[in-house]
Amino acid sequence: MSDYGAKNIRVLKGLEAVRKRPGMYIGDTSVKGLHHLIYEVVDNSIDEAMAGYANEIKVKINKDGSAEISDNGRGIPVDIHPEEKIPAATVVLTVLHAGGKFDNKTYKVSGGLHGVGVSVVNALAKKLIMTIKRDGKIWRQEFERGKPVTDLEVIGTTNRTGTTIQFWPDEEIFETTTFKSEILQKRLKELAYLNPNITIKFENENDGVKEVYHYEGGIKDFVKTLTNKECISDVIYFTDHYSDEEKALDVEVALCYDSGYDEKVLSFVNNIRTPEGGTHESGFKAGLSKAVINYINKNIKLKENLKITGDDVKEGLNAIVSVKMSEPQFEGQTKGKLGSSYVKPITQKVTYEYLTRFFEENPNEAKLIAEKAIAAARSRIAAKRARDLTRKQAKVGVGTLPGKLADCQSKDPVESELYLVEGDSAGGSAKQGRDRVFQAILPLRGKILNTQKSTDAKALSSEEIKNIITALGTGIGEDFDIDKIRYNKIIIMTDADVDGSHIQTLIMTFFFNHLREVIENGYLYIAQPPLYRYKKGKIEKYLKDDKELNEFLIEQGINSIDITGVGKPELKELLKYAALYKLLLDRLSKRFNIPEVIRFLIENGNLEELPKFLESLGFNIISKHDDHYYIQTNRGLEEITIDDKLLNHQLFVEAKKVYQKLQEYKDIIDRDYLELLDEVVEKARKGAHIQRYKGLGEMNPEQLWETTMNPENRVLIQVTMDDAQNAAEKFELFMGSEVGPRREFIQANAKEVENIDV
Repeated sequence: MSDYGAKNIRVLKGLEAVRKRPGMYIGDTSVKGLHHLIYEVVDNSIDEAMAGYANEIKVKINKDGSAEISDNGRGIPVDIHPEEKIPAATVVLTVLHAGGKFDNKTYKVSGGLHGVGVSVVNALAKKLIMTIKRDGKIWRQEFERGKPVTDLEVIGTTNRTGTTIQFWPDEEIFETTTFKSEILQKRLKELAYLNPNITIKFENENDGVKEVYHYEGGIKDFVKTLTNKECISDVIYFTDHYSDEEKALDVEVALCYDSGYDEKVLSFVNNIRTPEGGTHESGFKAGLSKAVINYINKNIKLKENLKITGDDVKEGLNAIVSVKMSEPQFEGQTKGKLGSSYVKPITQKVTYEYLTRFFEENPNEAKLIAEKAIAAARSRIAAKRARDLTRKQAKVGVGTLPGKLADCQSKDPVESELYLVEGDSAGGSAKQGRDRVFQAILPLRGKILNTQKSTDAKALSSEEIKNIITALGTGIGEDFDIDKIRYNKIIIMTDADVDGSHIQTLIMTFFFNHLREVIENGYLYIAQPPLYRYKKGKIEKYLKDDKELNEFLIEQGINSIDITGVGKPELKELLKYAALYKLLLDRLSKRFNIPEVIRFLIENGNLEELPKFLESLGFNIISKHDDHYYIQTNRGLEEITIDDKLLNHQLFVEAKKVYQKLQEYKDIIDRDYLELLDEVVEKARKGAHIQRYKGLGEMNPEQLWETTMNPENRVLIQVTMDDAQNAAEKFELFMGSEVGPRREFIQANAKEVENIDV
């Protein structure tokens, strides 16, 4: 028995606990947790703005990898803390649960992690610099991994006020330390919508993004961004304030209805998104349902005996619900759900009373919303009839399962798999190649119905969709029961072409819209059949994509080449970097043209030497306007724009890093890396048969089993849903009925395409 005594009990002092268990404070140490650091600092600036002392916040990502957040608020206090006997600003950065959010006087409402936010950021940063402008002076202090390395000292004078926090995330803690503009932009836009009196400026020096967010319309503008469809009503907006001796609550709501079927409600507490809703959101929905149903009962005579439910009222709803309150109670540290019980009745009362009055004063708007709810109720009843019919058909006995389904012998869902296979031909091969003990096959004919554009009733009229539902055994809609699922792996297996990708998307759209719990439980997968088969002599290899093919060709080719003083492992490593470099150059050329110029800019970068370089290739600059060049090449007249969009593009930055890695080999290999790569790959291709599979039907049953269905060899991608709101937006963009936004996306991203069937 090991010795266990007082010496084994460890006390984590200061910010040690944060570094030991960072997930407890920021959720995780992945990309999500990394960006949460910025949100915590920004939330402090937002609190200062909500208190009426700031109106501008700047967020900047520097080239050195640091994040810099500044505001024009009062500045963190710098006087000596009466208990800690050190400057208050130092206390805020080094002590958990220290800040101005606990006395209900400094900040009536606040976001962030209950005062631990900025100290957590300090703990998880390898370096942090705090600069404060206050009382006519500029104060500065540096920290490393949560500990002060300098005193708080005066470095200058100023007539301004505010706080700047610059920090470098610690690579010892985080899986990645690279901030992504698209993630930050979404959150900063949200904050600007929720606080219309604030201007937020964002800049990322690494990719050239530079934007200003300020929205006078506040959440009235925000709610319009939730849908790509046309709203059937104007935006309805209301706000109210409630207070008594113990608590105060500000409620702000904006809503509109569109022509679609989805419900999109975003809720916030003190600017913090509550993705799991809570008492504020449930109160709003209850008030909305009561107001709409009461209006229908009083003002609209229905021919049939139709009962409207709360779910009917929410179809096509887009809403922003924002409450601001002191000391909110959340369920969980990451604030996913508001738990303060008193909020629901207040929000429900405010919503019901305002909407009742609005409907009386705006009968045309009220009628449109009522008719939307009535149509939803009729669709719900039609879908129920279709489900009832499906259930009756399933009770016949022999026809319980679809005729096309080749079921497995096992009845244990944990070990059973269902393959949804594109086409009867591939389905036939899969049936012959499978392990019938635990693998079931359901062939699907052609492209299934796009359920993004259809009601439940229409979806249930599709034979292919009914077959999927029947095979799964879960039911659908009101009858859905995840515990009745017959397979814990549902695997989409389609051809490796554009049509196959489209079918994958259609199937995922169906599951997302109608069987979302299947995805949430981790039961949905996508099979990855090989794209290539390499055959040379006795060597036969299946390769899943271009990257794997290139790596295999390098491995085969270096056996046929010999470079004095360079070992095979070192040569292999060099050529892998060369292959990646070539891939990046190809992708950049598709977007910006003239690969020779792009390579010159990466490897040289001196634009004054560009004409001489082009002349050496036999090219000439015909004309130049600002950053825009027209160049005569041996392929014809070509154009290229050399500006920050190119030089700060993510692929360009990555290519420069790879080139620097290649430079480490320049002393041992004096040949052009790409020419050497081409030679090695050519040797590997010589005498080999490389087959590119387009369809599953090109494989015989044995090949399909060995490459795609055998659990020991296959590659499966699990379909997950980390961000349901973002997923809903993407499905609506790509699969919805509105053509305009999809056309704009295609036009904006046409040069980004990697694979296209012509």
